[in-house]
Amino acid sequence: MQIIRCTQKLQKEMGLKKSDLADSEPTFSFLGSWHANLLHIDRRKCVLFVNDKTLFNFIVPDINRALIKELGKLFINHLYCVVASEGLSKKAQEAIKSEYQDLSFAGTNSKSVLGSMNDLAFHYKHCILSEGGIHSAMIPEIIRELNHMPMGALDYKFPIDAIQSLYAETT
Repeated sequence: MQIIRCTQKLQKEMGLKKSDLADSEPTFSFLGSWHANLLHIDRRKCVLFVNDKTLFNFIVPDINRALIKELGKLFINHLYCVVASEGLSKKAQEAIKSEYQDLSFAGTNSKSVLGSMNDLAFHYKHCILSEGGIHSAMIPEIIRELNHMPMGALDYKFPIDAIQSLYAETT
C-alpha cells in the first residue's frame, strides 16, 4: 500500500475525516509516498502532486468535486501519462504501475516537501496563466518544464534526474 499525503484543504474538499486517514507507513517502493494539495488557478480547482523522494511533480487542472473524490484513480491515470511522456524505460514504467496498485490517504508529514510544493504551485500558476489559462494546450509542456527545473531540496538536481536514477538499476 502506498500513501498520498493530502493537505488539510484537500482533505476537506475530498470529505475525508481523521478516521479515513491511514496511520501506517507505506510498503517499500522506489518512489514511496506523494504529497497532494488543492490549488485554485484562474478560479478553477487543480490538484498538485509531488513525490516525497524525487520532487517529481504534475498538476491535474480544472477538476470538480466528484473527480476530487476519486483522487486515487485520478492520481494513477495522470502519473502513468506523465511518466510515459518523460521517456522513462518501459521497465521503469511497469515498476511504477505495480507499486501503485493500492493507495490510501494520510495527512502531510514533511515541511520540506510542503515548501517545495508551495514553490511549485507558484511556478504552475505563473506558467499556466502566462500560457493562456487553465485550458491551455501547453499544460503537458509546463509539467515537463517544472520537472526539468533544479530544486533546492534536491541540492539543485532536477526531479526528472532523481526519478530516473531511482529506476536506473531496474532497466
